[in-house]
Amino acid sequence: MTPPAPTTSPIPFVWHPRTRRHVPQSQFRMGVRRPSPEVVDRVNAIRDVLLRAGHPEVTARDPHPDELLAVHGAGLLEHLRTIHDAWVVAGHPRERGQDRVVPTIFPTPGMLGELPLRRASAAAARAGQYCYDTTTLIGPGTWDAAEAATGAAVTAAELVADAAWVAPGEGARTNPVSRPDGAAPLAYALCRPPGHHAAADAFGGGCYLNNAAVAAAALRHRGARRVAILDVDAHHGNGTQTIFYQRADVFVGSAHVDPGAGFFPHFLGFADETGRHAGLGTTCNIPLPPRSGDDRWLEAVETLVGEARAFGAEALVVALGVDASSEDPSSPMRISRDGLRATGILCGMLGLPTVVVQEGGSHLKSLGALVAEALAGVAEGAQRAARP
Repeated sequence: MTPPAPTTSPIPFVWHPRTRRHVPQSQFRMGVRRPSPEVVDRVNAIRDVLLRAGHPEVTARDPHPDELLAVHGAGLLEHLRTIHDAWVVAGHPRERGQDRVVPTIFPTPGMLGELPLRRASAAAARAGQYCYDTTTLIGPGTWDAAEAATGAAVTAAELVADAAWVAPGEGARTNPVSRPDGAAPLAYALCRPPGHHAAADAFGGGCYLNNAAVAAAALRHRGARRVAILDVDAHHGNGTQTIFYQRADVFVGSAHVDPGAGFFPHFLGFADETGRHAGLGTTCNIPLPPRSGDDRWLEAVETLVGEARAFGAEALVVALGVDASSEDPSSPMRISRDGLRATGILCGMLGLPTVVVQEGGSHLKSLGALVAEALAGVAEGAQRAARP
């Protein structure tokens, strides 16, 4: 696939080689073992196309623990960091032939009733304490990759914030995301594994840490009073929604295939979910019928953009999944390449400092070109917004 011609000022992309260390190998669906679509070549395919299209490459720094704790609970972080080692010490790779952590029991509130959650002594039992499905396995490199992915998100947010709010002479002039065309600063975080299904204290859906949420928190910390997250993955970002559901400072909008039609995450992502307490009105879901095309999709994205503008967002995070593409055989939607570019244009026309965070998309033949198309759209939209 030929990537789109680079814009006058291509969007820099931030990544880290450690994101290649996540190799889940398998997933279990309805008890059946299947190959995992979360393969290393996902990040390779995107990076190769972006380099050929002229996008500058930035190596991510490691995230500070506080940057993760701004979004996730300490218990989840410790679990992801240590559970594979505990699994190995328990002898499961040697005795059972399973070197990936596979949860088999889930201590749900329905199971516990009003009793407190106790720490299980067996590693096999602890495997399901923070996980909510059997498709999100943990291997020896999963924590390294997930942490590096959040590092890409916070590095991109840091670059964008510095270009937007640091005075000239304090770093903005040499910042790679500062745009000579006068448009708002933009950066793309090439995150793998993806993150929008990871909640504050739970992981699943192929996601471990919520990269988009971490980016939004970093933008808030660095000067944006209000941040909008627009999720344009084919599936609802249930984790992102729950993290910010009661907060007034982050708007979360999502266009996605209708979970009521039998699609993941099944239990969340409905139109009547609009936030709670201080966050009432800061969540907007637009579920779409399966096989929806460009017209309905772009109408939904335009609505979300309008909601973000009305919210008064000062910075934007785009949770970019390209798994809605008609070029992906497993896609529940039928969005064209032009539709993905138009999606990027609509987001870019908000004219805000923007971090684009990679979410879904696993069709390797089209993946890189689709991401490049969406990024070209974001840059074009930002240029349009900057014109007098």
